[in-house]
Amino acid sequence: MHHRRLLSAVSILGLATSTALAALQIVPGGTWTASNGDHLNAHGAGVIRVNSTFYLIGEDKSQGSSFLAVNCYSSVDLVQWKYEGALLSRTGTSGDLGPNRIIERPKVIYNDQTRKYVMWMHVDSSNYGDAKVGVATSDTVCGGKYEYKGSFRPLGMESRDMGLFKDDDGKAYLLTEDRKNGLRINPLSPDYLSISGSTSTHLFPTAIESPALLKLSSSGTGRYYIFGSHLTGWDPNDNVYATATSLSGPWSDWQIFADKGSNTYASQTTFVLDYGGGNVMYMGDRWKSKNLQTSSYIWLPLEISGTKVTMNNRGSWVPNAGTGGGTWAASPAETSYEGEAQGKYAGGAKEVSCSKCSGGKAAGYIGGTGGTNGSVTISGIQSNGGEGAVTTLQIRYVNGDTGPRYAAVSVNGGSPQKVAFEGTAGEVGVSSVVVRGLRQGSGNTIVVSGWEGGGWGPDVDRVVVPVQ
Repeated sequence: MHHRRLLSAVSILGLATSTALAALQIVPGGTWTASNGDHLNAHGAGVIRVNSTFYLIGEDKSQGSSFLAVNCYSSVDLVQWKYEGALLSRTGTSGDLGPNRIIERPKVIYNDQTRKYVMWMHVDSSNYGDAKVGVATSDTVCGGKYEYKGSFRPLGMESRDMGLFKDDDGKAYLLTEDRKNGLRINPLSPDYLSISGSTSTHLFPTAIESPALLKLSSSGTGRYYIFGSHLTGWDPNDNVYATATSLSGPWSDWQIFADKGSNTYASQTTFVLDYGGGNVMYMGDRWKSKNLQTSSYIWLPLEISGTKVTMNNRGSWVPNAGTGGGTWAASPAETSYEGEAQGKYAGGAKEVSCSKCSGGKAAGYIGGTGGTNGSVTISGIQSNGGEGAVTTLQIRYVNGDTGPRYAAVSVNGGSPQKVAFEGTAGEVGVSSVVVRGLRQGSGNTIVVSGWEGGGWGPDVDRVVVPVQ
């Protein structure tokens, strides 16, 4: 599943991607608009690759902690994500998938013998008293609903945060946090629907949750890397990893891999993805416990050499997935354009005070109600991209609402696209916007306006444009 292929023309976010790919960046911590115009809603997620497509499967937190849905998104480049639909949804008035239930950390692997996609998940009551795992299956990875099979306690033990791992030999394992005993690696049955045998492959006596397991092979030998978090509730901590050449151990001591004291850049491990070409990506959630819908994603490249794993924080970076471009790269040089200082207002938009914005001001009253549509137009934008290039803009903004605001973003008179801006709780946030149409030179124009009468948009602090 990790063979790299050249990216063919696709359409995600309404953009026909050409071979003239520019700086398609991942922006850790940003609001990330998917093809349906909403913030990517796949928390506690896992990734499964089928041929040249990545499928991101995770929790829908748009209504808080209670289970609403397990969502699926697809991408060929790890930046542009197409919403495929809900694989499991809240049903009825009771049962595991009913109201006021907890479904967390869904992970999917493919069984080559049964030809089924198998999903495991953490299943719980609202007070986390059930501590079970659930299983569901489907004939397609994201082509429709999964058939829910039920829940149980693996080996009769409590199970909260969990992960899933399929080894090179086709054997699969459940990673499960047993609060009373530690972190377990449990072997699965050949059909992946139950636990095999009556003992764990390995038990870590340390209290570690949010487990993710990776195997890398070199010169015919394989090494396993397990990642996880200490137990601090919704608050982040310095996540850790351990390594071994056998799943049964011996395992190394737990060590941190991000900067000490950074709390893993305010995130918690959810998955670790080897996407080929020597690229390994850490995938973490930056939880916002008071408004889970606004939780964002910290995805960063991992540097792995033997038993040593390190990770550095980045405002943005280029994964180079699916382009034949080789390993990931640092983001290109970029230029900032102030919304209030360099923008031209129309339709009632105007300058507003913003204590945490650059310069203490922003472009406000974008969008509106009652037929008004405030907009800001920023001209003289420099780009070195060729015609048809696709690139990531960053819009720094403020949204004082608890729910998302929306705006239309248009480049050089092109069709406007819907962009989501989640609540920022008094801080300056960033929204990641993939656009096509920037031309070579300094004659580019970007317009931010209301989205189809959908109310007020964000206050725009500045627009950050890669120069490539």
